[in-house]
Amino acid sequence: MRRARLGLAAAMAAGVVLLSAIPASAAPGDGSAYGADVDVSLLGQPAVQVGPLAAASTEGPATSTLVGIDVPGIASSGTVQTSAERDETTGAVDSKATVEDLSVGVLGALGTIKADAVTAECHATQDGNAGSATLAGLNLGVLGTVGANPAANTVVNVGALGVNVASITFNEQISNPDGSLTVNAIHVRLLGGVIGSLGSGDVVVSSATCGPAGLPVPLASGAGMWIGLGLLTAIGVPAGVWFSRRRADAHAV
Repeated sequence: MRRARLGLAAAMAAGVVLLSAIPASAAPGDGSAYGADVDVSLLGQPAVQVGPLAAASTEGPATSTLVGIDVPGIASSGTVQTSAERDETTGAVDSKATVEDLSVGVLGALGTIKADAVTAECHATQDGNAGSATLAGLNLGVLGTVGANPAANTVVNVGALGVNVASITFNEQISNPDGSLTVNAIHVRLLGGVIGSLGSGDVVVSSATCGPAGLPVPLASGAGMWIGLGLLTAIGVPAGVWFSRRRADAHAV
């Protein structure tokens, strides 16, 4: 009987060890979005840090609206709308940010960025992450020409006297270490420490991050529960059968 109890205890302990090796849950990917983020230091002026503006997240709030952006000398806009949603059934994530009537003047006399609407969006599914940017009515003036649906990481360099003092990345796509994807519709970088520099820092307009997608599998219910019960049954039943047989043999004697 002592051997039977030890065997049953060992089986139960093994079952607990195996169960603890199964993740309690596999949380789905998160998502977020914002309309604009400003962090620049212009020469001869105080540093400006504003944003992220109209931030939304799958953790809440899922949507956000701002009547407009007003950072004097740097950026202004009309309505800003953002959203970040997660499908609890599939684990899919969708994030989106749109800024209307945009004007970015951080480049000063070198040029102004204008657009009717600037949108960044990304989608994370079980097949992977994907994103895009739409720049409706984009007008760069002397800075050049970029289409409404630019390829990922399209860069326009801005210079004076043959020296680049800034760069503008359209449809910037960043694969993050955690497996998520960030899409910035417009990212202006001021390059400090060069001749003719305007200052240093970044202005990002319309940003969306999502993924990777995931599907919850709670241990206490659903698939996780049946896996756990199956392991306990497979390990525990032989010990129970052995114990019953020993008792039957003892009575027979």
